[in-house]
Amino acid sequence: MAWLLVIVAGFLETGFAVCLKLSHGFTRLWPTVAFACFALGSFGLLTLALRKLDVGPAYAVWTGIGAAGTAIYGMIFLGDLVSVLKIISITLVIVGVIGLQLSGSSH
Repeated sequence: MAWLLVIVAGFLETGFAVCLKLSHGFTRLWPTVAFACFALGSFGLLTLALRKLDVGPAYAVWTGIGAAGTAIYGMIFLGDLVSVLKIISITLVIVGVIGLQLSGSSH
């Protein structure tokens, strides 16, 4: 259950990063409100998950999902540059997070 919270928190991190961009420096109301909701949800779920999980692997999964998700969302929906190097780098982030998790979490 704790890992499910981390995964959902990671997707919410993607949401708050995208809304941060869309808020244009907190000058647009609804993206700013959405940013705050996603951020509170993300940090709240991560906090709950950390009651049961080691901080290193949990934080890596959370930030990995957020970073990869944000980059992918930006390429698909926001017109961010798509390149082979960027795709390889996102893949390496995901592989690194999986490797950290498989390396020996005690829970």
